[in-house]
Amino acid sequence: GLRSENAAHRIAVRWDGPRATHTAVFIPRRDTGSTLTVLAGGRLFPGLHHQACFDVRETPGELHVAYASRDGSTRVSVDTQMAAQFEGSTLFANLEEASKFFQKDSAGYSATRDRHRLDGLRLTTSSWQVQPVHVRAAHSSFFDDLHRFPPGSATLDCALLMRDVPVTWSPLAPMLVPEVPLPLPAGNTARSE
Repeated sequence: GLRSENAAHRIAVRWDGPRATHTAVFIPRRDTGSTLTVLAGGRLFPGLHHQACFDVRETPGELHVAYASRDGSTRVSVDTQMAAQFEGSTLFANLEEASKFFQKDSAGYSATRDRHRLDGLRLTTSSWQVQPVHVRAAHSSFFDDLHRFPPGSATLDCALLMRDVPVTWSPLAPMLVPEVPLPLPAGNTARSE
């Protein structure tokens, strides 16, 4: 009943728990064209959402998605065209392997206003289907930020497109994030006064 343009910066993660290794997706930033989603963020829609203006153009063979956040902190632009076959990935041998990787980690945990809590959400679909696309151009001020990602640490590997797939989003229990002390850069020492 509700349609809107939305974008999520997603990072696949793996961590060791007390009994097993877990995998999921960490979503440090979500942007939306919906004012309702921003106002209800964290309640109706898990995670912190930022208001953005979207420019989306789609044809059967091409897709252009661009947006700029209203706070000026994030700009993204991606231009793709449908590809006859999956190629160019250094992480996945074929389309099936790439598809399974993303399908198995349907749980995502999003940043909130509380830095010690992540909101959880699971994507479920009765018709998982991805298509390979060729990326003609991709820019993200989030992933291009050298303070956040040192050179070479965030690179585009491949792109997949899901179209006209029925999805259901189900909330998951929030994940608590413990305070983790960050290491000091070499040559610096901690001092209290």
